Amino acid sequence: MNMDLIEVRALRAARTRDDLRVNEHVRPLAGGTWLYSEPQPGLEELVDLMTLGWTPVDAEATGGLRIAATCTIAQLLAHPADPAWGPGVAPLFRRAAESLVASWKIWNAATVGGNVCMALPAGAMTSLTSALDGEALIWQADGGERRLPITEFVTGVRTTALSPGEVLRRIDLPAHALRARVGFRRSALAPLGRSGAIVIARRDVAGSFVATVTAATTRPHRVWFAAPPTAAELREAIEASVAAGDGWYDDAHGAPDWRRARTLAMAEELRLELTAEEAR
Repeated sequence: MNMDLIEVRALRAARTRDDLRVNEHVRPLAGGTWLYSEPQPGLEELVDLMTLGWTPVDAEATGGLRIAATCTIAQLLAHPADPAWGPGVAPLFRRAAESLVASWKIWNAATVGGNVCMALPAGAMTSLTSALDGEALIWQADGGERRLPITEFVTGVRTTALSPGEVLRRIDLPAHALRARVGFRRSALAPLGRSGAIVIARRDVAGSFVATVTAATTRPHRVWFAAPPTAAELREAIEASVAAGDGWYDDAHGAPDWRRARTLAMAEELRLELTAEEAR
């Protein structure tokens, strides 16, 4: 065991759902890239999820994607793009992964579910899955299950909607989001620094416009319009959504006023970009 996990006394390999008995002293282990990176007071046992053998990525007949919580970032990037995906969708997966402040070698261990469950504002997989209307499938302690949008799954800095004993099983991406035209913008204080603001916008086939803000806020914020908004409408919607939450995030990777300014500027760039593409 890593010296930071000095209280851990057991590592249990999960083979069936019945093996997923977790609590404040027993935690699930997937890639372990964060779990082994710092002390974990009170942690006494680990349950290895990788031994469950979940299929990393599975394409649905409807055109959507099912991403196992244990799917590594490398496995997600290796999944072939569907010809039906909209412009910008395939590159979005890699651009999101490259927003993860870690060597590309970490992609072989870090998991999609682990990154989302960490619930860091700059969580790269949170940005990706929330922007594509991702929905979490949660296994409950009593044997049931429930679903929740990723925009509601991540509730704050390192907090999620998971209740005691629950485990994230997978994240589903719907076909309509994958068939949209997508644009991506990212800002950081340094070229290889942690993301300070990320905006991902979509122009869906049905005509709606969606913008998702992450990294600049404590949790994902999503604004939706039936048709492309004006600059003022987009700005006002983002401002109202963030104000209704915890406001703009403040840490060493960016001050709130800078994050706000960059987010609004990037959102407007994407509005113009996706509107211009439609007019061609």
